[in-house]
Amino acid sequence: MNAPAEAAVIKQHLIDPEICIRCNTCEAICPVQAITHDSRNYVVDVDKCNWCNDCISPCPTGSIDNYRTMPRIKAYSLAEQLTWDNLPAELSAAERAALVGDAVAEPATTETEAEAEPAVETPVDPTGQDTFKSAAYGATIPPWSAAHAYTNLYGPKAAQKTVTATVTGNVRVTEVGKQAGHDYDTHHIVLDFGTMPFPVLEGQSIGIVPPGTDAKGRPHHARQYSIASPRNGERPGYNNLSLTIKRVLEDHSGQPVRGVASNFMCDLQVGDQVEVIGPFGTSFLMPNHPKSNIVMICTGTGSAPMRAMTEWRRRLRASGKFEGGKLMLFFGARTKEELPYFGPLQNLPKDFIDIHFAFSRTPGAPKRYVQDAMRERAADLAVLLQDSNTYFYVCGLKSMEEGVVLALHDVATQAGLNWDTLGASLKREGRLHLETY
Repeated sequence: MNAPAEAAVIKQHLIDPEICIRCNTCEAICPVQAITHDSRNYVVDVDKCNWCNDCISPCPTGSIDNYRTMPRIKAYSLAEQLTWDNLPAELSAAERAALVGDAVAEPATTETEAEAEPAVETPVDPTGQDTFKSAAYGATIPPWSAAHAYTNLYGPKAAQKTVTATVTGNVRVTEVGKQAGHDYDTHHIVLDFGTMPFPVLEGQSIGIVPPGTDAKGRPHHARQYSIASPRNGERPGYNNLSLTIKRVLEDHSGQPVRGVASNFMCDLQVGDQVEVIGPFGTSFLMPNHPKSNIVMICTGTGSAPMRAMTEWRRRLRASGKFEGGKLMLFFGARTKEELPYFGPLQNLPKDFIDIHFAFSRTPGAPKRYVQDAMRERAADLAVLLQDSNTYFYVCGLKSMEEGVVLALHDVATQAGLNWDTLGASLKREGRLHLETY
């Protein structure tokens, strides 16, 4: 735990750029917006960070759990951190003293990291002046019945840096038609690991290391992708997995940009090989106890972990050895042509999964988002919110997160439930998981 901000010397919170997989988890969950990023690094603003440690446990790689003892007035700036390829070495006491003179003293620690318990921040009425903070309710622990997840088997700090996987499938999963342009070019890619161990669970992710170097001649960083297949593989009994990847040809501002990893992956042919690190993630995992309910809310390629969970439940159902609870899916996209797996989703039995689509750019129709579909099913969601066997998963663009959690807040409030109490229990019990980017 860091010393108070007033201390002459602090333990500055930093992110290790060598290990970070740029998954955006830390920035999404930070309650004070102290974490930001550019095209290369994620960094922590020392002037905003309150050392609440909310970002520590959700980090899939441990890159966020790094500190350097620094004179407060000489703390590393955001500009400095954005240039790093590696963390700077820890300064000695003499080096710290040399920066600010003999007046610098070591801080008196008043609270240990172990003693600091992150708390759920209770928002002010969302109709008031203050912003509703959805990240305050995101769980950082998995469901109690989740299977054990293996992580970081391959990576910069592992005994083996990467593992080679072979492409055994690459299929476009968005509709090809008159209205379908490059914006809708999303692929379902299957990777096989042969005899190399690579155990994964639904809700985990991997890192793809694109070949080549960037404009400055540095190797490309790994890009993170959620696993779209269940734990026993895209093809059951084989050491494989699948990914859902959208070809990136513009940034969030609409400016042309060619995504390094997404274009590399979407252009792969069967037989090609890719370098992989991971797996990552220990919290966005599905429950495994009988009669557990799963509510999945996603947009675009945020459907990947939802597909994995749904397929695993479907296989369990076919085996007749597991009594699953209710499955609900709220799936959003601009149009149905852009929505991955639209066709196959239509064929899932209605008594197996309750599916609701929301399209925001359908010509001639009003804009409709996943939170709108959720409010239409408020009665059902209110019942599920009160059931301790129900788990909620939100995955997609960051812009959807606030609306989705606020919809849950409104559903609960309209049903006469105390959201402050309920929201805290969702976080504490690992029942509301947010993975947005």
